[in-house]
Amino acid sequence: MNDLNQLHIIVSGSVQGVGYRYFAQMKAVQYEITGWAKNRDDGGVEIIASGTDHHLNQFVNELREGNPFSEVVDIQIKRIEEKNIYHSFTIKY
Repeated sequence: MNDLNQLHIIVSGSVQGVGYRYFAQMKAVQYEITGWAKNRDDGGVEIIASGTDHHLNQFVNELREGNPFSEVVDIQIKRIEEKNIYHSFTIKY
C-alpha cells in the first residue's frame, strides 16, 4: 500500500456545468484512483487523487484532455505528503 501517492489537482477552464466531475470520477474508477472532486468558487474543479504513479499519470493525462463538453485551460498539480485514505472516488458538493 505504500507505493500509493496522492495529488492535489486544480483544473481551470470551462469545467463546471459540463459534467467534468463525473468525467473525472469515471476516469478515476478506470485507473483505480481514489479521492474526490468538487467545484471551486472560482469556476475550477479541485481534485484529490490517490493511486500508483503509473495510474496517476494516466488519470492526469485524461484530465488534461477533459470530456467533449469541457475546455481545460490549466492544471496545477502538487504532491501531498500527508496522505488520507480514500476507499472510492466521490464527488463533493
